[in-house]
Amino acid sequence: MRYYRNKAYVAFDGDKDIHYYNMIKAWSQNEKLDFSIYDAHDINTARDTSSEETIKMRLRDRMKNSNVMLLLVGESTKYLYKFVKYELEFALKNDIPIIAINLNNRRERDLNRIPPIIRDSLVVHISFNLKIIKHAMDNWPSEYKKLKNSNEIGARYYTETVYNNLGL
Repeated sequence: MRYYRNKAYVAFDGDKDIHYYNMIKAWSQNEKLDFSIYDAHDINTARDTSSEETIKMRLRDRMKNSNVMLLLVGESTKYLYKFVKYELEFALKNDIPIIAINLNNRRERDLNRIPPIIRDSLVVHISFNLKIIKHAMDNWPSEYKKLKNSNEIGARYYTETVYNNLGL
């Protein structure tokens, strides 16, 4: 079973980048595409009217049930300290592999947008595209574990060859 068929947690700017999150959900629901995720956001839904601590508790429950975190990196992501930073701290502490998806289509770490907490962390950075997201979800969790076991650190990205092989 592949990771993208399991639970994925998606962290993002809910005010500015919700349409990218909705696109990922639409890809997953499209029977013509070989892409599906079990969205951890469907677990224990929190309403905006909940207290910050209640929301964080529910986020923890969702993340505990996730095999990988997708971080949608938009214009404002690095400034989101209340929840996105919290989600990233949790993922790092609990060894949840993080895939940073650049919404400006950069294929490697974007120092102008990436949250400081993961700037130098073992995170793979990719562009926003179904094929590379699927590739990362299929491969990054096992790559992450091998690198982590070898005490590797630092940002990762896929080469142009990988993108070319995917037709991108």
